[in-house]
Amino acid sequence: MKTVAFGCDRRKVGQSEMASSAPTLRSLARVLGLSRTTVSDALRGSPRVDPGTAARVRKAAREAGYRRNPLAGALMSELRRSRGTAFRGVLAAVDFNEPDRPDDAARFHRELVAGAEIRATELGFKVERFSVGHAGVSVQRLDSILQSRGIHGVILLPAWDEPDLSNLDWTLYAGIYTDYIIERPALHSVCSDHYRSLLAALQRLAALGYRRPALFLHKHQDERLQYRWGAAFRAFQESHPAIRAVPPLIVDTYTREDFVRWFRKFKPDVVLAHNTEALDWMESCGADVPASHGFVCLNVLMKTRPCAGLDLQPRILGARSTELLIAQLQRNETGIPEWPSTTTIPARWVDGPTLRSAKPSR
Repeated sequence: MKTVAFGCDRRKVGQSEMASSAPTLRSLARVLGLSRTTVSDALRGSPRVDPGTAARVRKAAREAGYRRNPLAGALMSELRRSRGTAFRGVLAAVDFNEPDRPDDAARFHRELVAGAEIRATELGFKVERFSVGHAGVSVQRLDSILQSRGIHGVILLPAWDEPDLSNLDWTLYAGIYTDYIIERPALHSVCSDHYRSLLAALQRLAALGYRRPALFLHKHQDERLQYRWGAAFRAFQESHPAIRAVPPLIVDTYTREDFVRWFRKFKPDVVLAHNTEALDWMESCGADVPASHGFVCLNVLMKTRPCAGLDLQPRILGARSTELLIAQLQRNETGIPEWPSTTTIPARWVDGPTLRSAKPSR
C-alpha cells in the first residue's frame, strides 16, 4: 500500500526540484515564495526590492548555482521599450575626464569609439558613451545608471593616470580596457603593440640608411605604457652594431631649449617623437628635412604637419574590444577575470615627406 505524506516542507521540495535541473527565475521564486519579478529585480540590483529580501534572493541563487544571463535581461528590457522591434544590446564606452590629459588624446578616443560603434552595429549592439571623473559622473552614479539601463558590457577608454573603477559592482558587468594595464580592477585589455611597432619602425629606418636614430618622449607617455617605447628603442640599439647609440631624450615637460641642446650635442640623423613641434626645432638647428635628417611621428593622429609615422589603429582597437566584450556577454562571463589577458594590435606604417626615399637596389 502506497503511503502519501501530507504537510511536507515546501522549501525542501523546491530545493530538491532545483537540484534536479538547472535553476531558473521561476524555480527560485517558487522556493522563496516570491514573485518572479521580485526575484529578477533583486538579482539585477534594483532599488525597488527590500535589501533584506534581495540578500535572501542572492543567497538562494548562489546556493542553487543560478547565474543570471545579462543578455537575456537586456533583451526583455529592450523589447518592452521598443514594442517588439529588433533587439540591439547596449555597451557602455566609459571615458575618464582628466584635467592633466593632453588635448590631442581626444582624437584618439573619438576614433576608438567610432571603431567600437561600427563593429557593435554589425553585431547587433549599440554603444553609449559616458564620462567619469573631474567633470563627469562619479563611479557610484555610473554604476546606478548602468544598472537602471540594463547595460552589462563596459569598454574603458585609455586613461592618462591610473583609473579606479573598483566601486562598480563587477558581478554585473563584463569589461575590456583599451590600454596596457588596469589594476583597479584587473580586466582583459586590448591595446597597441608599441614595442613591436617601434622595432619595426627602427628596422625600416635602418634600411633607409639612417644610423643615428633618436627618441624624444614625454616621460609619462613611456611610464603609462610600462616603458615599452624606451625598452624597444634601447633593445634595438644594443642589437644592431651598425647603429650608433644616441641617448633618448625623455622629459617631464616639452621645451625647445632642452631639445635643441640635446639635438646639437648628439647629432641624430632621424628623430622619433609624438610632438611634431620637434620638427620645427630640428629645422631651427639647421636640419634639412628630409635631405639631411628624418622625422617620424609616433602617433600620426597627433601630427600638426605632414610627416611619416605610426598609425596606432584606434578604430581596429575599438572593433576588437567590442568583439571580445560581446563574446564575454554571450558566454555569460561577468565579473573580474581570474587571469586577465592582453590582446595587442601592431601599428600601421604611414609614409610621409619627412624621410628620404629608399635607395634603389643594385
